[in-house]
Amino acid sequence: MPDIRLFGIRHHGPGSARSLAAALDAFAPDCVLIEGPPDADDLIGLAAHAEMTPPVALLVYRPDSPRTCAFFPFAAFSPEWVAMRQGIAAGAAIRFIDLPHAIQLADGFGVPDQVETLDGAETALEVAAEASPEDGPAPIPAEIRRDPLGELAEAAGYPDGERWWDALIESRTATDGDVFAAIAEAMSALREQAEPDCSEAFREEAREAHMRTAIRKAGKDFARIAVVCGAWHVPALARHDARGQSGLDAATLKGLPKTKVAAAWAPWSYERLATASGYRAGVLSPEWYDTLWHHGDRVAARWLARAAALLRAEDLDASPASVIEAARLAEALAGFRGRARPALEDLDEAARATLCFADDAPMVLIRRRLVIGERLGATPPDSPGTPVEADFAAQCKRLRLRPGADAGEITLDLRKETDLARSHFLNRSRLLGIPWGERRQARGRGTFKEAWFLAWKPEWVVELVAASAEGGTLAEAAAGRVRNQARAATRVAELSGLIGTLLDADLAGATADVIRALEDRAAVSADVFDLMDALPPLAELARYGSVRAADTEPVLAVVRGLVPRAAAGLVAACQSLDDDAAAVAKARIVAVSGAVTLLEEPALKALWGEALTALADQEHVHGRVVGRAVRLLFDQGAMTAAEAGDRMRRALSRAAGALAAAAWIEGFLEDSGTVLIHGEGLLGVVDGWLCDLAPETFIELLPLVRRTFATLPAPERRTIGETLARPGGPALDAATGPETFDAGRAARVLPLLRLLLGPEPARTTGDPA
Repeated sequence: MPDIRLFGIRHHGPGSARSLAAALDAFAPDCVLIEGPPDADDLIGLAAHAEMTPPVALLVYRPDSPRTCAFFPFAAFSPEWVAMRQGIAAGAAIRFIDLPHAIQLADGFGVPDQVETLDGAETALEVAAEASPEDGPAPIPAEIRRDPLGELAEAAGYPDGERWWDALIESRTATDGDVFAAIAEAMSALREQAEPDCSEAFREEAREAHMRTAIRKAGKDFARIAVVCGAWHVPALARHDARGQSGLDAATLKGLPKTKVAAAWAPWSYERLATASGYRAGVLSPEWYDTLWHHGDRVAARWLARAAALLRAEDLDASPASVIEAARLAEALAGFRGRARPALEDLDEAARATLCFADDAPMVLIRRRLVIGERLGATPPDSPGTPVEADFAAQCKRLRLRPGADAGEITLDLRKETDLARSHFLNRSRLLGIPWGERRQARGRGTFKEAWFLAWKPEWVVELVAASAEGGTLAEAAAGRVRNQARAATRVAELSGLIGTLLDADLAGATADVIRALEDRAAVSADVFDLMDALPPLAELARYGSVRAADTEPVLAVVRGLVPRAAAGLVAACQSLDDDAAAVAKARIVAVSGAVTLLEEPALKALWGEALTALADQEHVHGRVVGRAVRLLFDQGAMTAAEAGDRMRRALSRAAGALAAAAWIEGFLEDSGTVLIHGEGLLGVVDGWLCDLAPETFIELLPLVRRTFATLPAPERRTIGETLARPGGPALDAATGPETFDAGRAARVLPLLRLLLGPEPARTTGDPA
């Protein structure tokens, strides 16, 4: 009979890992069975590769639906990782024994709603039984009326179950004694009293049936077998040799659906290993556990020395004397709390009191870097992966961009070949749902600069895997993704946004396809506002896209087709708008006017000007829209001050109504009051309208008018006030001639203007005086 021993562990527990390492050394198994995906058995050997640096994760996914997948993360202190590495070094056979994900990810078995993580099918009670005290309270379903773990802790003299687990396993300094027998006994008591979650009952039954079957199968080939599994499963797996159990397990596993899956190693991070990320089997403090695993008895001094180094790097005081004082305080706190050595809670309090002087701000840095951590793992370059992953890695190497946990900002000069290629690469990644780089405002002048803030997240490897269904390279996959989005788009504005991203990503083929789709959609669209939303980004591309050496002529052709359509339907689209809709319409009109001005094409400008003129003549359109149309025409020089004044007088007359007049003024003046300062007589018209209002009407409209003038810059409001305060009031605003020109004030400005503009050119004979 084979010697089979069960080792119940807590996922990512350094205490469990240390006890397991000692137990495996003493047992010397010739076969190690680990709770994990059998679909990835062929990848186990890579765990010992020199370039494999945890944290890493096994990714199991469906090639036909890559986002249907499961991650299995491992840190250096994860017991499963220790078992793999130790077994490989000893020459033992190593196998994963959990229910294959070819079954768990199959359609008939129940596809997860979101990406799963290690042991993602754990019940809430299982999470509670395997949790560390630093994870915080575990969620317990309503079906479980009792707290068996708490009852065990109470019987042992501990205030709660988490403290009991910490004292028994995670904080143990010795590796002697059969701690795993104690775990098995405790879990047996828990499972006898617990009422499991019915929704997960069959899934758990199938998993444990498969693990028992795998144990029996290994027993036929090996003499000493070590089974490493979550502590919750130990009582169930101990029944592997019970009479009749084999037949029951076979019946449970019979007829389960299957699908094709693939597996690969992927880099992971401590941030994603933390409970705060939503990972149910995670730990609160991965970096602390890493320190606990690697430095053992020297953990307190090591942790506090690193905290001091972090503070000094930020120009904060943290002397060696303060570190010594903090270490002594941590030891004292641990003693008061009955601990053999300081825990993270003790070190946190000691650092805050002695290194941070009770200031919470420096502690934010310490907790981010030394509690959760920013460590990112790495996988060997020759490990299995998809074609897009391989292309992504090759481009990262060529462009000297390394995905890492350290975030930072880079500035690209688009005139340089390498920087332009980096920009294309980052934009293609964004198209695939990998926002590795976030665009920032570049410092300095010139449109040839581009600033990016880079911050990598390891779970984006899922998007790289998913992208393989749309192409063999990053560029092909990005182009395929956008073509699919273009087919699904329902609005012209959505397609215009895609064009800009495609130009930034240098995907000319896909750009042409999206432009054709946009033209087809615009030709049949009756939504004028949708067409207007599409125009500003397209106009900007047509005007400035040449910075990337991209061909923008097709974009300009689209704009030339959209402007006439928008102009023809503008008046009809602006009928019967309420206040909110009028505000949105006004913003769209302003945006399109700016786009047309940006293009500097007289034909388009004239066409849009005719549409604005027609809108300005409407009597039954919302005053905010009409007022802005008049203002745009005045600013563009298509309407004189006298014409603008006549329209303003009509809009502010008693016949128009006070509310309509207030809306017109808001549309005309909002965000800029220069027209009142420099427009001939316009300030007087507004002033006269306000003075002629009846007292009750003035009180009613005052909030609306104040809201409008509040949008004007402070210097403009001050100038308007000074004009109104002058003798004669705003009537002088309309005055022209030499009497309104102050030659003395102008002379004081001329020297500064000469410095700004340079010396006047020398006049030659024949020049006019």
